[in-house]
Amino acid sequence: MSLSVGIVGLPNAGKSTLFNALLKKQQALAANYPFATINPNVGIVPVPDPRLQALTDIVEREEGKRPPIVPATVTFVDIAGLVAGASKGEGLGNQFLSHIREADVICHVTRYFEDADVIHVAGEVNPERDRQIIQTELILADLQTLEKQQEPRHTKDKRLLRKWELVQILKKALNEGKSARDVIADDEDKAIIQDVRLLTMKPVIHVLNAGEHQHIDHPDGVVISAKIEAELSSLTEDEQREYLASLGWQESGLDRLIKTAYQTLGLISFLTCGIKEVKAWTIRNGTKAPQAAGVIHSDFEKHFIKADIIPYEDFVSCGGWKKAREQGKVRMEGKEYEIRDGDVVEFKIGQ
Repeated sequence: MSLSVGIVGLPNAGKSTLFNALLKKQQALAANYPFATINPNVGIVPVPDPRLQALTDIVEREEGKRPPIVPATVTFVDIAGLVAGASKGEGLGNQFLSHIREADVICHVTRYFEDADVIHVAGEVNPERDRQIIQTELILADLQTLEKQQEPRHTKDKRLLRKWELVQILKKALNEGKSARDVIADDEDKAIIQDVRLLTMKPVIHVLNAGEHQHIDHPDGVVISAKIEAELSSLTEDEQREYLASLGWQESGLDRLIKTAYQTLGLISFLTCGIKEVKAWTIRNGTKAPQAAGVIHSDFEKHFIKADIIPYEDFVSCGGWKKAREQGKVRMEGKEYEIRDGDVVEFKIGQ
């Protein structure tokens, strides 16, 4: 499955700088003026997973040949800066609000850094005001969407009637400044309202773009210095590790952002390991074995027989499939087994 993250924020909040760092190359124009990003820039970046390197080492020892690594990926969409009135078409508003609808998660970049050389559309740095501007525009856009919904007439379809009830509930709540995701909690109701594609139903990751030496304690967001991340992206892997160590960091802010996106959507990775490739596959937590097999190929779900499963830690300690089987560490699981994060899996498929 594909995970898509839409990066939003006011102009000059650091969105494109962050996007450039994510891609480790300059694919977006990070210029010092509003609307530098005229079209959404899309990039696919790997999910950091050191387990893949360890599995590759094992295959090389067993087979005498090193397989390619295929990591899980996240698609990031850099969306041009929104401004107050975007929901009514101000700036480049409507064009970009439509792109946000395609994302699974909204990554809201808020400017915390002070820099007199980088203009701010509102005149001064005020993170809470900036966050509220974006939130208000998303709410107003959703209210426009809800106003277009038509009341079902002459029907006894319970689903359609419930959908209309939810539309009324949401109108009231959004007019009070609430987000749709804070109002609709029931999974069945979420499914009923899903095709309306409300922006405020999407989960949000708050990214706080701080200055290089600015320390922010904020439990509800990912604190990143886009400038530092951009510097890191131009370094070799060894230089990056040295730079991170000098900052006292275990990992980069970008790695934390990607992991947060995974956690926010309840995603995990299972691993496949062989001479052809070592690969991480993205699934939702709680996915059963046949459906996980279907992520590899749709026919695999249809013809699923069983799965050989071993946790990553056991696979590494045994040194591969052969010794793991000899030591009885490999379990045979059926259709009801829920795949866990880090499971190394070999599916058995029939004809």
